[in-house]
Amino acid sequence: MKEFKKIIQVIFFLIVFSVSIKSQNEMQVCTENDRNDIRIEMEELHKKELELWYPLCLDTVYGGYYSDINYKWELQGMQNKMIVYQARHVWSASNAGLLYKNKEKFWKIAKHGFKFLRDVMWDNEDGGFYDLVDREGNVIKENGKIIKRAYGNSFAIYGLAAYFMLSKDSSALQLAQDAFYWLDKNSYDQQFGGYFQFMERNGKPFEDGYMGTMPKDHNSTIHLLECFTELYKVWKNDLLRERLLSLLRIIRDRITTEKGYMNLFFTKEWKAVSFRDSTDEERTRNYFFDHVSFGHDIETAYLLLEASEVLGLVDDTTTLKIAKKMVDHTILYGWDSENDGIFDGGYYFNLTEKPVIVKNTKEWWAQAEAMNTMLIFSKLFPSDEMNYYQKFCEQWNYIKSYLIDYEYGGWYWGGIDIVPNNKFLPKGSIWKVNYHTSRSLSNSILNLSK
Repeated sequence: MKEFKKIIQVIFFLIVFSVSIKSQNEMQVCTENDRNDIRIEMEELHKKELELWYPLCLDTVYGGYYSDINYKWELQGMQNKMIVYQARHVWSASNAGLLYKNKEKFWKIAKHGFKFLRDVMWDNEDGGFYDLVDREGNVIKENGKIIKRAYGNSFAIYGLAAYFMLSKDSSALQLAQDAFYWLDKNSYDQQFGGYFQFMERNGKPFEDGYMGTMPKDHNSTIHLLECFTELYKVWKNDLLRERLLSLLRIIRDRITTEKGYMNLFFTKEWKAVSFRDSTDEERTRNYFFDHVSFGHDIETAYLLLEASEVLGLVDDTTTLKIAKKMVDHTILYGWDSENDGIFDGGYYFNLTEKPVIVKNTKEWWAQAEAMNTMLIFSKLFPSDEMNYYQKFCEQWNYIKSYLIDYEYGGWYWGGIDIVPNNKFLPKGSIWKVNYHTSRSLSNSILNLSK
């Protein structure tokens, strides 16, 4: 009986606590006067996060960065090294060096990763970057083969370009150029445009897909756009410009739907994969290939505007219009009206005008990207009925309430309002690093400083 009473008391406390949190959020209306206070909070959070990652994750024995870190910030696991994770650290450290005064500290951290990309993850025989190696640097095969990906190579270019901005090391720019040319020679589709995701070691693309996955997809494409944008900032090459402009148009005009969300996977002819006419069982089984990814949509809105700006497209109202539609669609249909934050996934079933939330979790990266984009749009459309600045503030409050670990530091894997057990999930893995959070915070800090 006593145990039952305790359970009831705990449940009551949790209900009161959640109502209290929500009431505080509802009462807090942001104004432009809050900008400096928010900037200070963000800068403090960003610096603390950087201190948690570095030098902890530097592998001083075999090079590169440790990837497996538990929720207490202890190294724990196999420590395999994926090109995406390694390159994202190079970018994050380089970006921190450009943002803060202690440039020398972050330059050394970024250089540590650059050497690993150059000496271990670049394939000196066939070109391109390996996708995955073990801690010692031995290539890990997939089904007996060495598989390379456009996605991984794109992030290598991304990190190298940022490192060149910080260090002015011409060898880093040269490696980024070599990677671009290798990718363009092997992965670029001369007939239908865009890039094939999967390649054999020698660069030969899997034009019909690989292991049940379509040959082209939104995620590879948006991050190719992102990395080519970063490279074009430091290398005004005509072919690079042509490919960057092409990717912008593919994402804006083909991948993004009329409603303002992106289709996810495609045949080489850019026919979207859809399971809307399938059974519930088959739709559920193929969720990964066909759903509304609110986080990717709102992130891509920012990436499109960044690419348009770097390309120097004056009065690019077409891209701005589509980007705004993507942001508005996310806020209208992916926003949690109870606790704030954006949901991970929705679905347009047949005959439905609005998407149904089919995945109500809130992963860290999507929340970070949403915050960055909302702030950008609050400056572009200060009087818009969507009230982007208020949404930005609510998103920041959500992150502080449900995503920041105040005991051990860093960001949870996802919002603990939906999944309390996220408190005990790893702070680092080959798929979780400080790239999304660092970019969102640094962009927001700069934005709020203006």
